[in-house]
Amino acid sequence: MQQPRSSSPVEEARRGQLGTAALGRDLNMPNNSASTTRSDFLVIAEMVEPGARVIDIGCGDGELLQLLADTRQVNGRGVELSREGVNNCVKRGFSAVQGDADSDLVNYPDDAFDYAILSQTLQATHRPKHVLEQLLRIGRRVIVSFPNFGYWAIRMQLLLRGRMPMTRMLYHQWYETPNIHYCTIKDFVALCARVDAQVEKAVSLNAYGKRLAISLPFAMQNLLGEQAIFLLSRKGEARLSDPS
Repeated sequence: MQQPRSSSPVEEARRGQLGTAALGRDLNMPNNSASTTRSDFLVIAEMVEPGARVIDIGCGDGELLQLLADTRQVNGRGVELSREGVNNCVKRGFSAVQGDADSDLVNYPDDAFDYAILSQTLQATHRPKHVLEQLLRIGRRVIVSFPNFGYWAIRMQLLLRGRMPMTRMLYHQWYETPNIHYCTIKDFVALCARVDAQVEKAVSLNAYGKRLAISLPFAMQNLLGEQAIFLLSRKGEARLSDPS
């Protein structure tokens, strides 16, 4: 998508970013496939080591697991709240069970997976801190993506309209949304410190699905990033080899 010409700070911060087509090339995906894949999925796939054991919590219809199997040859399985999602995931050939992130992660043993992934689901959980602690227990690494409630467009809607904001990522009316615990990037960083999670990598994407400059401090990413993807591990744990 062509970016509009602008001299605003938002547009200035977009210079030098990496788009979905470039991400797809890094994963050996054809451009047409990369352009139709969720941008956070592409970043997540970059973070995963080939051949890893992966569990996707809130896996939906298995789209992310399919991407990881195709590009990273992972041994993947999923947990999904909806029966329809589980059925669609199984149709893709993946092992999936119906379950709730808030209550069912305690049933998995410690270090059962190389990566525990929670994509665009944290804000819909009842106990985000508990869920993150369980992810860090069952996975040697954890990948979490979420919409950033500190994004500048959300701030402007609250300031100028005085109503709950709606964006491309937060598209439900407040009385219909499944999201119950919105957070900002700075909030999530604080939560990571609270649960002794080590942030190995953090990527913020703008409204075009492009990566913000890595040199931007968290305060600027909190303002300009529409969504964020974090790669975490337990503090003091030995890291897996770098997947890149």
